Amino acid sequence: MQHYHSLEDVHLNGTWLTIGSFDGVHKGHQIIINEIIAGAQLNGVPAVVLTFYPHPAAVLHGQNFPYYLSSPNEKAEILKDLGIDILITHPFNRDIANQSPREFLLEINRHLAIQHIQVGYDFALGKNRKGDFSILQAVGDELGFTVKQSGSVSDEDGVISSSRIRFLLGVGQVDKAASLLGRNYMLDGIVEVGDRRGQGLGFPTANLKVWAEKLIPTAGVYACWALVQGEKYAAVTNIGVRPTFEKTPVAPRVEAHLLSYSKDIYGERMRLEFVGRLRDERKFPSTDALIRQIGKDTQQAREILSA
Repeated sequence: MQHYHSLEDVHLNGTWLTIGSFDGVHKGHQIIINEIIAGAQLNGVPAVVLTFYPHPAAVLHGQNFPYYLSSPNEKAEILKDLGIDILITHPFNRDIANQSPREFLLEINRHLAIQHIQVGYDFALGKNRKGDFSILQAVGDELGFTVKQSGSVSDEDGVISSSRIRFLLGVGQVDKAASLLGRNYMLDGIVEVGDRRGQGLGFPTANLKVWAEKLIPTAGVYACWALVQGEKYAAVTNIGVRPTFEKTPVAPRVEAHLLSYSKDIYGERMRLEFVGRLRDERKFPSTDALIRQIGKDTQQAREILSA
């Protein structure tokens, strides 16, 4: 897959295209992705995704807290695995937001020579989101490309959406979030040196430095898979502020205890895949009580991950 970081860098002679934020690339997104891949293959042209960074919500509504389900690189990795030929992560700014839908579609067509556009049920672009599906159809008739709108994808609890996944992660329901994503939710980063308190307790932890804009599941203890140095390990991960030890407020940390693993991995890249939530983070009356609980957490995590 080729990954471009601006529409200006791309000049193609025919495409099957989809446009959207695709944060998390969840099951609803995957329906659209799979359809444009199939159509592109039949027509002998590349399947192209045009997405944006920053997320339009960050530019238009000032979303400056950890928000993203997938970083641009993570999104690229997922789309590559799905079979997309070309990804364009176009910079989103106020100028683009203020373009009329027709102006923006004309610009896209100049670079991509669109044969077909497929979009989601809630598609809108351009100033004040006036570029809905009917506008897209009108421009398609003018420029000579076909358009299709995919319906929403639902489960027993409602429509699958990025906002719903954010809510589930915010209440610690990582297993339900995984069912909407079609894979475990992940955090990726570099292992940095901590205070080595876990090692003193007999449960050494790897402190993960996560991209500041990535949404982190709510505080608690989780069963995870840890991928490091090309290998996969069972892990117990604590997200929170370590109330048993900290006397003053501290920033939340992501600390993973890798089961059956004891090598030094400081400075290594590690990925955590969240499988299940074990419990809330809480303050223990003593270090011994904490150690006993960690032992229980470890056993429970093994049972969840082996299921």
